Amino acid sequence: MVTFLSGGTGTPKLLSGADTVFDPTETTVVANTGDDVELGGLFVSPDVDTVLFERGGVLDTETWWGIDGDTHETDDFLFELAEDAGLEGGPRYLPDERQTSGREIARWRRFSGVAEFMTIGDRDRAVHITRTSLLDEGHSLTAVTRTLAGAFGLELGLVPMSDDPLATLIHTPSGPMHFQEFWVGRRGEPIIEGVEFRGEASATEAVREALSDPVVVGPSNPVTSVGPIRAVEGVERALAETPVVAVSPFVEDRVFSGPAGDLMAATGHEPSTAGVAEAYPFADAFVLDSDDDTELDRPVVRTDTAMDSPEDAARVTRAVDEALGAVA
Repeated sequence: MVTFLSGGTGTPKLLSGADTVFDPTETTVVANTGDDVELGGLFVSPDVDTVLFERGGVLDTETWWGIDGDTHETDDFLFELAEDAGLEGGPRYLPDERQTSGREIARWRRFSGVAEFMTIGDRDRAVHITRTSLLDEGHSLTAVTRTLAGAFGLELGLVPMSDDPLATLIHTPSGPMHFQEFWVGRRGEPIIEGVEFRGEASATEAVREALSDPVVVGPSNPVTSVGPIRAVEGVERALAETPVVAVSPFVEDRVFSGPAGDLMAATGHEPSTAGVAEAYPFADAFVLDSDDDTELDRPVVRTDTAMDSPEDAARVTRAVDEALGAVA
């Protein structure tokens, strides 16, 4: 049995080759939900859906989000309609008094759907409609995710990090903004002054059970992908009590992709493999790139950690398995 902590694209890429090493029926993925937003009344869970679509064989692996070959007629017409109506595009936060009305949700993750700032395909939207409707019927996010995983034929277990709302906020000189506004709406351009995980979330029974097995932290962003999972009550303690192997998203001080470097620096960590090791005191071993000569005080397995194909991912997964063997 093994559990992966997943967010962004790094861990889903790793999962694309994991079946060659780990039996999917004995694998669980705990997905970050700090990126979740309510957009135009629909509950969107990007990091859950990346795993859902990748494992379901429909992910657009050119972008690593959305459904491959999806159409965008609704999305396109939303922009046409907003322009014709003279409405300003997004991101458009709902007013403060509307942030906490309706279903329980962490403040600063409710957006208007006018000229929506996230590109959502038509089949992708059907998933969000179904998720939102099941939540409104009273089902938990864990139960809804399990239902969707069954619809996509997933063999592995996929669970959200919590059933409680938690929002990842980026503090900037112009004020706080949800991570999706910062990264998608503003293209990661605002200066980062700090990161906040807003809300109080507790680990579910499904998450606690998953974290009793050996854990793999994939090469996802340590701050905004793994950070929200660690902010869930009970997770940090569980990680300290189980074998953990982490794959560095850096090659020494060079990040593979995304804003991890800037976010690490803004939260007081060196943007490097050494900084990740410092930020992950619970990690018992690391998988590093062959070109990464960083010396750590924990077991290290080195391989080419670039993942451009499932075959690459399988190579990295074998290194993960070797590292687990040293600490499990």
